[in-house]
Amino acid sequence: MSGQPERCYAVEELKSLQSSIADLTQRMVIQRARVEKYKDTDLAAARDNFSLLQATRRNLVRAINSARLPLMETEEYQTAKMAAILQAGLLRFDLMSNVYRPVYDAIQDFIKKFPVDGTTNAAVIGRLMNNVRLGYYPTDPDNISLILRGIQFPEEVTTNLLDPCCGCGKALRQLAQGNHCYAYGVELDESRAEEAQTRLHRVGFGSFFFSQISHEAFHLLFLNPPYLSVLNESGSRARHEKRFLIESLPHLMYGGLLVYVIPYYRLTPDICRVLVDNFEGLTVWRFTDGEFKKFKQIAVMGLRKRRADVPENTLWLEKYTVDPAKIPSLTELPEGQYPLPAQPLEVKTFKGERFNEKELERQLRHCDSFAQLMARSELDKGVKRPLLPLSISQIGLIGGSGMINGLIQCDTPHIIKGRIIKVTRTESEDRYASNGKHIGSEIHETISNKMIFNVLTPHGFRALT
Repeated sequence: MSGQPERCYAVEELKSLQSSIADLTQRMVIQRARVEKYKDTDLAAARDNFSLLQATRRNLVRAINSARLPLMETEEYQTAKMAAILQAGLLRFDLMSNVYRPVYDAIQDFIKKFPVDGTTNAAVIGRLMNNVRLGYYPTDPDNISLILRGIQFPEEVTTNLLDPCCGCGKALRQLAQGNHCYAYGVELDESRAEEAQTRLHRVGFGSFFFSQISHEAFHLLFLNPPYLSVLNESGSRARHEKRFLIESLPHLMYGGLLVYVIPYYRLTPDICRVLVDNFEGLTVWRFTDGEFKKFKQIAVMGLRKRRADVPENTLWLEKYTVDPAKIPSLTELPEGQYPLPAQPLEVKTFKGERFNEKELERQLRHCDSFAQLMARSELDKGVKRPLLPLSISQIGLIGGSGMINGLIQCDTPHIIKGRIIKVTRTESEDRYASNGKHIGSEIHETISNKMIFNVLTPHGFRALT
C-alpha cells in the first residue's frame, strides 16, 4: 500500500456529482435561451435545442437522485430530503417557462450543502472510515438474538450455515450455538479469519469470490457484506452489497433462509430486483434504535425460490429507502416465522482462496491415515523366520545390515555381530616391448567388500570371514 490516504467513497461521489449538477444546471439555462432565440426565426434550430433541453433535464434529475444515497451515508438527511423535493419539482417544471432563476438558485443552494471540502461532521467520517479497508462492521449480538428468535431449526437434522464475510465469526457462532448446526465462514482478513477458526467449524481464508464452495448445500445464508466502499489507489469504486448477494445466492438451497444485513438506503432498485426475483416471504426489519441510529442497518429475510417467468413488482420494497420510519423493528419479528428445511445436506467442497494450514492440521488430527501409515505391520511385530534356508549371499546381506546382531538362542548360546569392511587388493602386471625388452610394471588396485562375523561363544571369541 502506498502512503496515500484512503478517501471516503460517499464524499468523493458527492464531489463528482456536485460538479455534474452545476454543469447541467447552467446548460439548461443556456439551452432555454437558445430556444427563445430561434423560436421566431429558425423553427428547426429551436426544436433541436428544445430536445437538448429535455435531455439535459433528464440527466439533471438522474444526477440529483444519485446524490441521495451518498448524502444519507454521510448522515446529511435534510439535504437528501431536499434532493427528493428537487427531483419531483424538476419533473413538473415547465421548460418553456421564463422563470428559471428560482430553479437555478435552489439547485445551487442544494449542492452547496454537499459534505465536501471538510464540511462533513468529523465523527461521521470517523465512523465511515473505521476499518475502511474491508468495510467491517460486526453485527450487534442483541440484534442477532432477535433474528435468531425468528428462525425455527429442525430438531433431528444438522443444518449448514454459511457466512461469506464472517469477520471474527461471532455472529454465525451465535446463530449456530445450541441449534445442531455446522457453521462455515469465509474471511478476507487473515487475523480475523484465524480468530473465526476458534468459533466456527470451517473457515476459508481469502476472498469469497475466489473460494470453491458447494452449491445448494446450505440451509441458511447470513450475509452482512462490507457495504462501505472507498476509492483505492487504482480509483476503483465498486460496491459489494449486490455482488455478495448475487454470488453467494447459489450456495443456498431452495427453501433455505437468507438473512441480509445492509443499511436501509442500500435497498436500491437493482438490489430489490434480485431479492424479489429469488426470494419469497420477504420481510424487512429495522435494527433496534441504538444500532439503527449508528449504522442504519436492516435485516432482510426471505426463503429462496425459483425465479418466476413474470417479474414481480419491487416498488413496495424500494419505498423503505424513502421512509425508514415505516420499517418495523426486529423486536416485532414473530418467533419461529422462518423454519429451515428438515433436509440433510452435504458440503462436498469448501476451499478458501488461500491455503489454510491450521485447518489442515486440525483435520489431520482427527484422521487416522497417518496412524495407519506409521503403524508397524504384523510382519514387523512377529518373529521373523525364513521360509527356506538362507544362501551365502543372503546371509552376507542380513549380517551386513545388522539384522542378525545380538543374542542367538541355540544349544550353545552366542552373540554374533556382522560388519562389512573394505578390502583393497593390489596386482602388478609386467609390461614388455615388442622386442621382448621389459619396460616396467602396471599396478592395478581392486576394492571389494569383505563380510566379517564376530562371534562370542562360551569357548572364546572368533572372527569369521
